[in-house]
Amino acid sequence: MDMNVAKKKLSLKERYALMTRDLDWETTYQPKEKVFPYVEYEGIKIHDWNKWEDPFRLTMDAYWKYQAEKEKKLYAIIDAFAQNNGHLGLTDARYINTLKLFLNGISPLEYMAHRGFAHVGRQFPGVGTRVACLMQSLDEIRHSQTQIHSMSNYNKYYNGLHSFPQMLQRVWYMSVPRSFFDDAVTAGPFEFMVAIGFSFEYVLTNLLFVPFVSGAAYNGDMGAMTFGFSAQSDEARHMTLGLEVIKFILEQDPDNLPIVQRWIDKWTWRGYRVLTLVGMMMDYMLPKRVMSWKEAWEVYFEQNGGALFKDLERYGIRPPKWLDQIEKDKDHISHQAWATFYQYSAASNFHGWMPSAEEMDWLSAKYPNSFDKYYRPRFEHWRDEAAKGNRHYNTTLPMLCQTCQIPMIFTEPDDPTQICYRESTYHGMKFHFCSDGCKDIFDHEPEKYQQSWLPVHQIYQGNCFNPGVDPTAEGFQPLPAVLDYYNVQMGRDNMDFEGSEDQKNFAAWRGQATSNT
Repeated sequence: MDMNVAKKKLSLKERYALMTRDLDWETTYQPKEKVFPYVEYEGIKIHDWNKWEDPFRLTMDAYWKYQAEKEKKLYAIIDAFAQNNGHLGLTDARYINTLKLFLNGISPLEYMAHRGFAHVGRQFPGVGTRVACLMQSLDEIRHSQTQIHSMSNYNKYYNGLHSFPQMLQRVWYMSVPRSFFDDAVTAGPFEFMVAIGFSFEYVLTNLLFVPFVSGAAYNGDMGAMTFGFSAQSDEARHMTLGLEVIKFILEQDPDNLPIVQRWIDKWTWRGYRVLTLVGMMMDYMLPKRVMSWKEAWEVYFEQNGGALFKDLERYGIRPPKWLDQIEKDKDHISHQAWATFYQYSAASNFHGWMPSAEEMDWLSAKYPNSFDKYYRPRFEHWRDEAAKGNRHYNTTLPMLCQTCQIPMIFTEPDDPTQICYRESTYHGMKFHFCSDGCKDIFDHEPEKYQQSWLPVHQIYQGNCFNPGVDPTAEGFQPLPAVLDYYNVQMGRDNMDFEGSEDQKNFAAWRGQATSNT
């Protein structure tokens, strides 16, 4: 009689090997260079893909169970928040404009990251890297979905949260975050991993998610706070994947070092420029503030990032270029960005306002070397003019940076009274830049950036009107026509917060919810 012998339980290492390394195959009827066509053209040399190690050793079956538990908890809180009219527990209706900025500028980019990781995972010959990219691709689409679900409740009550996929493609300032990901997904697989997996996920992600999620908690938004916490455990894996990819590439061949260094320089600067929107959100759009943009940069980049680049010194990596400029810029960029959005809030999809006297005092305390000297006088003037009925709206179209696509609003690093302007000539055409960093990135890859879809240029060329619109007609008004193309409802989705439907409805509904009658 045969004896029943208990099967030996696989160790974590054996299980991981079975569910990842053992899924690989060798090509037979097609050469490897045709199966993985993109892996060599960037110049990166990989000699042994088996040297790649995933420190989490997470297998797909474990991944599904882990994420399913998080989904149960997340949607229970989201449902409870919606059913109990949680939107009326916010500190102030101005906070909702933060969600509009996030929903339009970040959530669709999570989906772009999902597509990017699915693509580059297919391009890597190493099976361990492919599996890690697959799981990150699934994480990214989950993040996009949970963010949209969390914020969808606000769309029932407030304006400007509709049509966000369309607005990502059309609204002028959305070209800034969109161009960042367009740039990354049209790069090669290794550059994409440095751009998103390392520079964005590892170096810069805390500057996006920690202030936003903390701001949501401070301002009573349990829905956004919960999806943020649900995503943070995924972000820990993403940051580790990005760092491990960098180390793996650098350990494979010394010729990889200068290529990787240029990518780190480029993508740290590009990410920093996109984070201008986050700095503006932290300093101006949160009714109850967590910390200033300057403080966040010092904690999450200068301290944490400084330790990271210290660790990478042994591979020959130095800190990114242009940090000396960023050191000076951190006192200015959030104020310059909010001044721009205040002036152009007739052309955006959220409301603008001037900070109150108490909020200006907070900004003075956080920015003692810049706010009172350069920005308070301008803001107080605009506030006083608005009180007289002369609310300032800029009706001109600004010049845009060819690389980051932000309007030319930033000042010289050593002179906050002078707009920073750089230019390059390529094939007989002049291109304009907001900084030395953006100019340097263009000069290295001019063929790529000369194609940039710049909203101001497109408006002037007549490409931002709906079919049938005749811009040559007598009395034609371009702004309403452009807003129709954006699907932005003038006066409801934009303009000044003071007197807006969102302000009035929030006050009326919360009054009803808290009254005894």
